[in-house]
Amino acid sequence: MAAPCELFCWKAGLGLPSVDTDSLIVLAYARFAGAPLKIHKISNPWRSPTGSLPALRTGEEGSCSQPSQIIIQLRKQKYNADYDLSAKEGADTLAFISLLEERLLPALIYALWIDSKNYVDVTRRWHAENISFPLNFFLPSRMQNKQLERLRLIRGNASLESGEEAEKELYRDALECLNLLSQRLGSNKFFFGDSPSSLDAYVFGHLAPLIKIQLPNCRLQHHLKHLDNLNTFCSTILSLYFPSEGPEGVGRPVSQAQQGSDSDNEPYKRRKQLLSVLVAVAAMLSYALFTGIVAIEHVREEEPGGHASLQGPVHEEEEE
Repeated sequence: MAAPCELFCWKAGLGLPSVDTDSLIVLAYARFAGAPLKIHKISNPWRSPTGSLPALRTGEEGSCSQPSQIIIQLRKQKYNADYDLSAKEGADTLAFISLLEERLLPALIYALWIDSKNYVDVTRRWHAENISFPLNFFLPSRMQNKQLERLRLIRGNASLESGEEAEKELYRDALECLNLLSQRLGSNKFFFGDSPSSLDAYVFGHLAPLIKIQLPNCRLQHHLKHLDNLNTFCSTILSLYFPSEGPEGVGRPVSQAQQGSDSDNEPYKRRKQLLSVLVAVAAMLSYALFTGIVAIEHVREEEPGGHASLQGPVHEEEEE
């Protein structure tokens, strides 16, 4: 029997099955299609086979990233949530996914990663608390820079920065997108009837963070609260396909095989943390010695009898 495909995605948190939009899209699609994946929910992208999250590893095709590529691989494995869609519905799916990525995604990136108050109070705080030491000191800021580059690429503006004008433009487009989604969904359970498709996965991945994450500064959330059908849509997916996700985002119990790779036992986790601390301390001491922040000196003092006494090494550290 072939080994199951392995999906690496960001861990649960902030009331969500995953804190990452792309990971939410892939997780939802896999549940919709019934794909028997071995899921690794982690907080270190470097542990994935591609160095980014989400990532899918298969025995035949190797590894891939990005929701669109992962969905294609799942379809090759005969797990297709869009199998019953008509040609028109398939075209509508592509159109609405493009709308999401062009109109809603930029505002979502801005709200979570660029807005200074939201980033410091929520996004950076969560990642700093959940990424292991010492990566939590620099990885969140590196991720923020990558998100800013991604935002600039989507908007076609290489000089885009945080500011009131940029926020107004991004949020205006996002509000229009939310209204269009609400009108298209109407009173339906899902966008194409009673069965979810890839479009539902994409919409869920973009809306769930806005609905569940408590941001101190986000006009989109206030507007979304008044679109009852979109709120019900996300609640339905969470209750039907992620029923064991607790209010704090704790993942549901996994199989014994998954526990061995995803949920490290406590003694092993403590050993890894201790090893990380020792490595970090050694690296900092080496850096300090190399740059001269810490100096080792041999001091010779003349004693009354005219003999020099050699003292032990003196460590002197200065804070910059």
